Amino acid sequence: MITLIATLKVKDGNMEEAIQILKEIVPKVKASEPGCMEYIPHTVRGDEKTIIFYEKYSDKDALKLHSANLMKNMEKLFPLLEPGMDIKTCYEIIS
Repeated sequence: MITLIATLKVKDGNMEEAIQILKEIVPKVKASEPGCMEYIPHTVRGDEKTIIFYEKYSDKDALKLHSANLMKNMEKLFPLLEPGMDIKTCYEIIS
């Protein structure tokens, strides 16, 4: 299993719109990517600009598929985000 922790910054005043777009995107990703085990966006209490994704993939091929679909799936969200993303790729110690 491969886990990603992705931190995105939303431009000022765009969080509510970003959340609505994510409510559309997330079910589509889960339905179209069978190797995507978890795909959960989170807001951070006290931080009006940060979205943190917890993502879990069954293997490298599942992550490759997700990466190939990323630009299309997130095209409505990207204009609402600050440039850059912090992505940490994690591997389970105990599964």
